[in-house]
Amino acid sequence: MRVEYINPFVEAAYNILKEVLNVEVNRGELYLKSTSMPVLGVAAIIGLAGDVEGRVLIDMDKPTAIKIASAMLEGMDMEPITELNDLGKATVTELANMITGQAVTKLHNLGFKFDLTPPAIFTGDNMEVSNADVEALIVPMEVPQGKIEINVAVRERT
Repeated sequence: MRVEYINPFVEAAYNILKEVLNVEVNRGELYLKSTSMPVLGVAAIIGLAGDVEGRVLIDMDKPTAIKIASAMLEGMDMEPITELNDLGKATVTELANMITGQAVTKLHNLGFKFDLTPPAIFTGDNMEVSNADVEALIVPMEVPQGKIEINVAVRERT
């Protein structure tokens, strides 16, 4: 996996989280995962196609998703949420859109061409994501609302 594909997602996640939550973001140690791995409970997934193929997963547990969605909604002068309702899911989806949109813009500026699928959000217990033939790079990030993992699995199209 080329670092040129990963850095824009890491930078975008850091920048967007810092901006929309108005908090400090602490990035943890990156690590690779090559097999199936559990999802924390709320995951927004975006597919990539074009010069590269794969997916980006914005992953967090349910309490973190509620706190992040609430903070984003309060930043827009809206009422915070207390459960992960449709508005909360839409807010987490929008966060994923913002992160991947900024990353893809950076990648396009570097000459890479590819498209995104609209984000899909998955919630539940005991979910796993499998990385068929592609290692996933996991970038943990800590914000006051909790832990978020940016999970990037991309490869060049052959």
